This record gives sequence, C-alpha cells and structure tokens, in this order.
Amino acid sequence: MLKLRDGVVELYRKVATSIPNDVEEALKKAYENETNQISRTALEIILKNISFARTSSRPICQDTGFPVFYVKTPRGLSQSLIMEVINDATRIATRKIPLRTNAIDTLTDNNTGDNTGFLFPLIHIDETEEEHFNVELLLLGGGSENIGQTYKLPALINIDGKEFIAERNLEGARKCIFDAIFKAQGKACPPYYIGVAVGGSKEQTAFLSKRQLMRRINDENPIAELNTFEKDLLQEINRIGIGVAGFGGNNTAMGLKIALAARHPASYIVDISFSCWAMRRGRLIW
Repeated sequence: MLKLRDGVVELYRKVATSIPNDVEEALKKAYENETNQISRTALEIILKNISFARTSSRPICQDTGFPVFYVKTPRGLSQSLIMEVINDATRIATRKIPLRTNAIDTLTDNNTGDNTGFLFPLIHIDETEEEHFNVELLLLGGGSENIGQTYKLPALINIDGKEFIAERNLEGARKCIFDAIFKAQGKACPPYYIGVAVGGSKEQTAFLSKRQLMRRINDENPIAELNTFEKDLLQEINRIGIGVAGFGGNNTAMGLKIALAARHPASYIVDISFSCWAMRRGRLIW
C-alpha cells in the first residue's frame, strides 16, 4: 500500500499543478475566438498561469480545493484501508506540494491543518472485476461549490427578471441551468465547466452532477438526445454574454455535460455543479 500512497501523492501534485489537455485546448480555443478584448486579455493571463504552474510545479490556484476521489478497486480489498491510504497521502501532499489547508471543523471552526477531517477528502469506492486500482481525483474550489444549485421541479424560476415555470422535462432542466448561470453572474471564475444531473433524490443527483465534471470536454454523450442537448445548450450559454471572469464576451462556458438517473414518480430533481476554468482532475491506474 506504500506504493499506492506515493502514487496518490503524485496524483495530487499532477492535479493541483496542471490541468488536463482537453481543458487547456478549450481555453486556447476560447482565446482564439474571444471578441471581447478584456476577456481576451484575461484568457491570455490564464494560459500564462497554466504554463508557469506546470513548469514550476506549483498549484494553479491558491484555492487547492475540496478533494473528491472516485476509486475502483479489485474485489476483496479493505475499503477502510484504502481510505486510510488516501488520507495519509493527503497529509503528505499537503506538506510536500504544498496544498492550502482547507479542511475546517464545522463546529469549532478550527482548521485541521492537514486537509483531512470527517468526510474530507470525500472518497467514493466501487469494487470491480479488474485487477488494478483506478483512482480519479477532482479538486474543486470553494467558489465553484458555492454557485452550484439544486431544483425540485416543477418550479417557478426567475431568469434575468423574467419568470418561467420549469416543468418536469429537459426543457425544464434547461431553464434551471440558465437560472443557475444568471445567479452566478460571473462569480467563481468562468469560463465554467458545468455538470448536470436529473433524477429522484438529492444525494443521487448531487453525486451524478459532480461526476460529470470528470468527463472530457470533447467526449460524446452515448444518448443521442442528450448529446444534442449538451452541444446546443453550450452554444446558447455562450451567447448570453457573461464571459470570462464576468467581463463579457462569447466564452461563458467551456463545456456542459448531463446525465439522467431513475427517479421516484413524486420527484424530479435537477442538480447543477460548476467548475471554474481551472478544471483540475486526473487519474492514477495502479
């Protein structure tokens, strides 16, 4: 397990100090097509920051985020032991990289000092028939977490001063997404990467919307209707003009991904997760 621990430490380093190629390419594309000069300048600074962080092996952002792990393990291994290994790796990574200490005891308001605490980091573990570990890590900043939204449909929502009824269908989900973006109003450092889930319980959709952030920007949704929904809605979002860091322009979001889960007949819940431009995710196979 020592090799796994060391691998997770290096995964932290990789994710905190560099962004995936698909995200960087999306930001370069945004820079090339941006029509607003202030937003174009902001994108230029972002791209320089990405390069500097990578070459200096320093965190891309001062907020090194709330760590979320998605782990697939061979059958029969102790999940509690795996969690101990990840927590130990988190403590080491916090010292070595270093990471900002973000874990706060909610009752005492004291910082734990090592990025560990109850359900911090958050670790999801699934057993598989594979013989290797697949460890995915998402680092999501506090600003991104704070602009996420949950809706229970049908619902009355207000978008840019106009009231709409969001019904229990994809069009209703679309209205919720626009409502969440207008509420954000450029907070949490756009261009955003947006994850959406529709289902029947809060924990189900919260998990699934954030899980969408682990998808590559240029992937294809296997459900044709959802694939069209993702692409069409992304174009609509980029026409509303919030832009990079809220400066205006035609790059409010880099990507949008949606997933559906089975629901209870009485419930129709839409959950929306955001990441800032620093979409920090990575994977370790061991």
